Amino acid sequence: MTDITPSSKRNGISLTFIGGLGLFSGLLLFATSTLFAVALIAFATGAVTLILGIAKLRQPKVSIEFTETGFIYYHVRGQFAVEWDNIQRVDIPSVYKSMEHVQLPYVGIKVKSINQVLDSISPRLATGLLTEQRPLLMTAGAQSGDDTALEIYLNHEFMPLTVNDERYRGVLAMFGRRCLMLSEHLGYHLYIPADSLDRELDDFIKLLRQRQQQHQKTYTR
Repeated sequence: MTDITPSSKRNGISLTFIGGLGLFSGLLLFATSTLFAVALIAFATGAVTLILGIAKLRQPKVSIEFTETGFIYYHVRGQFAVEWDNIQRVDIPSVYKSMEHVQLPYVGIKVKSINQVLDSISPRLATGLLTEQRPLLMTAGAQSGDDTALEIYLNHEFMPLTVNDERYRGVLAMFGRRCLMLSEHLGYHLYIPADSLDRELDDFIKLLRQRQQQHQKTYTR
């Protein structure tokens, strides 16, 4: 099966090399030259480029792995699984802004049961996504048109969560509550960012739907 590689990993080796070279040049200029400003610029630019390159290299080689039962999403902090039978809808989420609909740079996935995701996600990834998806939370709050909705969510964020008679605590409860809040106001529980993919959002959605249909045909024969 065709796996998906993250576009965010591209040029990682080049940036790491260039950053290391810039960092070394800056240190060399500090030691041998009176051009302090030039040395500082080379050092700072090299350090930033090196950090960016290393961050890219740390990204997983595969971001989406297709399996017979669904797909696995890989992140530098961990992974979670989504089963084909649990997917209700897949599309590009959009918001209403300035009298028009604006698409968000994500693939949105609405699931039938969030329990399967909460049972498969690593706590470290759940923690990371809570931080990374903060802009989505703010967007959802803005779309609701009512500050009370966001306030209620924040007041209950740290409380245990019960879904389909299963009780979750800690970061899993927080992530589950976030998924439910985003689904209510943006239409989807899960969000895969565009830079996790090696193709356009529409092309990935088409591929995802094809995989799901193939699974349904196989198991309904």
